[in-house]
Amino acid sequence: MDGKVAVVTGGSSGIGAACVRALAAEGASVVIGYHRGQARAEDLCAELPKLSVEQVHRVLPIPLGDGMAHAEVARALQAAAGRVDILVNSAGFTRRIAHTDLESLDDAVFNEILVANAGGPFSITRALMPLLRVSGDALVVNVSSISAFTGSGSNIAYCAAKAALDTMTISLARAFGPAVRFLCISPAAVDTGFVEGRSRAELEKKSAQTPLGRIVTPDDVALAVLACATHLKTATGTRIVVDGGHQL
Repeated sequence: MDGKVAVVTGGSSGIGAACVRALAAEGASVVIGYHRGQARAEDLCAELPKLSVEQVHRVLPIPLGDGMAHAEVARALQAAAGRVDILVNSAGFTRRIAHTDLESLDDAVFNEILVANAGGPFSITRALMPLLRVSGDALVVNVSSISAFTGSGSNIAYCAAKAALDTMTISLARAFGPAVRFLCISPAAVDTGFVEGRSRAELEKKSAQTPLGRIVTPDDVALAVLACATHLKTATGTRIVVDGGHQL
């Protein structure tokens, strides 16, 4: 992936940080997008493999629901690189709310989660589309979830948002191929702090019930993202499930 320019939203921690490391290890110039984790993003950037003088890793603020910020990211990358080859939409947001608790999942919370997990990826993809099309062989990977098709997740809004993200991926793949491919990575619960209050014991209990019997890690997801870029060249508009056989 030498010479490739990759943008990772939510790149300062969790799945996003694992994707940053995996892409950089293969020679890509990575833009680490962050919202509140600027210090983490800068520390991560400092530990990445050094590139040539012409290629550098960058840290940029990419908040989920800020279209003006996304336009500014596009302008900065136009000036710095002139194209984007890979976009990984890893940033997301959720709250743990029981599916029966409709009082807590009010309209404001529902819309906040929908914007973060579907609207945000659309906005940054829209802003970067001219740069992706310049690449001629670009890839957008949306980090989704098996919640999109199981209806089981941290809350009802999160399930709905990830289902929207999956369908949006199909629509974009149809509209912008062959210049840009679009794929979803759909993991089960991943060993990160993404869902507040989810314990290690809970993850172990769930994973023990799957055929592979182990917890999905951020590196598992990052390797799937990398495979989309390097090997799955004829795949677009579909999902790659990384769940240890959760559905079997």
